[in-house]
Amino acid sequence: MVNNEQTLITKIREPKTLSETMNDQQSYYETMYILRPDIAEDEVTNHINKYNKLLEEFGGTILDSQMRGKRRLAYQIAKHREGVYVQLSHQGDGQHISKIEKAMRLSEDVIRYMTVKQEGPLPTPKPSNKSTPQTEKKDNPEAKEESKENQPVTTPEASVVGKDNTEINQNA
Repeated sequence: MVNNEQTLITKIREPKTLSETMNDQQSYYETMYILRPDIAEDEVTNHINKYNKLLEEFGGTILDSQMRGKRRLAYQIAKHREGVYVQLSHQGDGQHISKIEKAMRLSEDVIRYMTVKQEGPLPTPKPSNKSTPQTEKKDNPEAKEESKENQPVTTPEASVVGKDNTEINQNA
């Protein structure tokens, strides 16, 4: 009986191997695609919504979708020096990837795309830029007063490096 308990204790304390650790974490996919830079911003959002809906129709689950903005390309692609980058994190059985990539390949507005399988903890969705705290502050004037009260007051004397506030007050 004692021998069985010892083997159970040693099994519990043994560190996990790399393959066991990888199996504990969930896998998901990240698709980065680049849209032509000359399309309008509302058309960009239409493309993002289109690929998000297609992904869900093909059996995938969207974890996060972000527009990274217009950036300069490392090299010229189809006579374009810039592109609008979009990052899409999704989960599924893997069958949906070929279908979504086929839709991107057929689109003239997508100039590049790439899907990578990720291992590790699932990404946390970032809050959208449309609902910022500034809009809440405009609606609620009390929030403005509270934010001013919570901020420290800085004076030219307080910006001196290495002096404590009590020393500054005594010197003044």
